[in-house]
Amino acid sequence: MRPQEIIAKKRDGKSLSEAEIGIFIDGVCDGGWADYQITALVMAMFINGMNRREQTAITSAMLHSGTIMDLSDIDAPKADKHSTGGVGDKTSLIIAPIAAACGAAVPMVSGRGLGHTGGTLDKLESIPGYNVNLSFAKLKTVMKACGFGMIGQTKQIAPADKKLYALRDATATVPYIPLIVASIMSKKLAEGLDALVLDVKTGSGAFIQKFSESKKLAAELCATGKAFGVNTQALITDMSQPLGKYVGNAHEVYECLLILRGEGDALMQETLGLSIDLTANMLVQCKIDKTIENAKLRIENVLRSGEALERFRHNIELQGGDPMICDKPEKLLTKSLKEVPIIADSSGYLTEVDTFAVGRAVCDIGGGRVKAEDGVDHAVGYSCAKKIGDRMRKGDTLGVVYCRRQSQADLISEKLRNAYKIGKEIPKTTKLIKATV
Repeated sequence: MRPQEIIAKKRDGKSLSEAEIGIFIDGVCDGGWADYQITALVMAMFINGMNRREQTAITSAMLHSGTIMDLSDIDAPKADKHSTGGVGDKTSLIIAPIAAACGAAVPMVSGRGLGHTGGTLDKLESIPGYNVNLSFAKLKTVMKACGFGMIGQTKQIAPADKKLYALRDATATVPYIPLIVASIMSKKLAEGLDALVLDVKTGSGAFIQKFSESKKLAAELCATGKAFGVNTQALITDMSQPLGKYVGNAHEVYECLLILRGEGDALMQETLGLSIDLTANMLVQCKIDKTIENAKLRIENVLRSGEALERFRHNIELQGGDPMICDKPEKLLTKSLKEVPIIADSSGYLTEVDTFAVGRAVCDIGGGRVKAEDGVDHAVGYSCAKKIGDRMRKGDTLGVVYCRRQSQADLISEKLRNAYKIGKEIPKTTKLIKATV
């Protein structure tokens, strides 16, 4: 069947068969479809829609465009967590060692940051020597030794997704739920999981900002996971302000290490709390614990005993990084950075944060990438000093920029100041976990 026939069928609003979707994905992978034909069909899907059957079919075709991990020789339930991306969203670095210490095997395949959100791989690569480019065989060796491994997507994992995502990004067709589902789930299902927990963000720092749309995405992700035999649950979590204290790669790893060491301050409690909730759901989904309450008790024990920290230390060593950062987290921070405070220009209560603007500001000084080929300065970042609902006085510090040059601070200081809204009335507080699907 020629590409033109499949494109015309979807252009006219008809649903595609499993075979037609398979032909499309084969063409993406083997070069049989030109980029302009791929984008024509993706745009037709975006405009005319896809039903649940088509969504499952494209997920399956993308999944089977590559290799599915065989982890059957690892004698532990396999579980993972995936986040749809946010600002200061660093929980993976806490969840993986905790879950491993609790008895799960975690084959975490992560991504890099793009736009205003950070990526787990960029955070990991701020650890001196840490190698995220492992083969399947090496990943299994690491998992058998410490319970988890954290790697990037390889050419063997859902290769169709890499090209499709790049073309969707270039043609403004990223924010469409069936294609988001196929992109996420084709990679996660390739891990050979027993259980998956999804952190679906909503609010000003999320890719999908409306709660109703976030809830719809969560439902579709869970339905797709279950269709492939994986116990799947989604937590819809608030991204109306940066998560925790720090934004920026090395600073976020620093925050995670302080938490694992039991040294986190009050501004880091959101990060810890969400990490515990997500991990507890993982443990229940993969049947290590029967209830969330029992799972949380298990988690508290491995945090208190230091077992979770030791798992992270062992993983860092196995993946080529410097394990000494577990003893001296401050080694991650570049002392020569300029520290520029962002000052409140009025008094009242902090009522709103433009979280997208905060993430983009860190990106603008090198802490993230606008294009996939951009480099990243792992050292720069931002620390949040105030949270929504806090009492403010004119002259108070809203946060601190960590940058290389004063010109960088000059570039983003006004943007950051304008990202904070201060009003006279105490705002309504919002729950961090807004719903479970």
